[in-house]
Amino acid sequence: MWRVLAIPAAAFLLSAPFLLTGYWVRVLTDIFMYAILAGAWNLIAGYAGYPAFGNVVFFGTGAYTTAILMVKAHLPFLPSLLAGGVFSLLYASVLGPPVLRLKGHYFAIATVALDLATREVVFNMTALTGGGSGLTLPLSLLSPKVFFGGIYALMLAILLLTVLITFWISKSRFGYGLRAIRADEDGAATLGVNTTLYKTAAWALSALFTGMAGGTYAYWTTYIEPSVVFDMRIAAQFAIMVFLGGAGTIPGPVLGAFVLVLLSDLLWSRFLHLHTAILGFIIVLVVIFLPKGLMDVFVTGRFGLAYFLRNLQEHRI
Repeated sequence: MWRVLAIPAAAFLLSAPFLLTGYWVRVLTDIFMYAILAGAWNLIAGYAGYPAFGNVVFFGTGAYTTAILMVKAHLPFLPSLLAGGVFSLLYASVLGPPVLRLKGHYFAIATVALDLATREVVFNMTALTGGGSGLTLPLSLLSPKVFFGGIYALMLAILLLTVLITFWISKSRFGYGLRAIRADEDGAATLGVNTTLYKTAAWALSALFTGMAGGTYAYWTTYIEPSVVFDMRIAAQFAIMVFLGGAGTIPGPVLGAFVLVLLSDLLWSRFLHLHTAILGFIIVLVVIFLPKGLMDVFVTGRFGLAYFLRNLQEHRI
């Protein structure tokens, strides 16, 4: 089924900038960005079972590294973007061993604190980061249509890379090790899995893709400030996307991003003052009737209240 749909979907996505209006190109670019963030978060939360709710910190570090190199060092965009991703990866690699010793909600809280602490550092490094005034990136010399088409293509390319790496991990010894950690970390360690190394590597890869999405976003909007790129609401959105699509699956985060962004856009345009409440109600219904995400419908075909009640009894939730 997926192979049959893949060819027309790929043809549509590649031709979209030439067929759609600028508004829909922007919406699709936004979907790609959130799909990258959700897919990256899925590596540490879905596969390893470590909910890094402060993962938006790497979105901010990637954005600021890219912006600083372009504004202060006058480097081109692509090398700056790559440096932003690598810096985020190194940041996670250094912090991984001590932070990943925590488990459950302690780890989740620690990642949120990391995001808040990093944001404060950026706020106070005024000479380098612009502080609360933010940074304005150089404008592209390309025409608006070509520029936004290029951002669209770059976000799509990073998303494809994220999906391919996730697919490779899911079939590798590394992926089986992460699943073992999620199921029983002590048991995995007893069987010879280097849990600290595996968790740190998963978090570093997650940070790499998140940082590259942040760097692309910075150049796309041409202006960033700490309160925007370190915003915990971004983290809440991509976490919801993972749970909505299906944690620990390959297409689940992408599906969740498409559904949530399109649904949010549709509700916002129809119900300006109630769209957040309506969206929250829909998400609650999905969580109740599809506790394993939308992907579970495609895989098993199970849906509805009877499935929810059976799942409630089996897992005692």
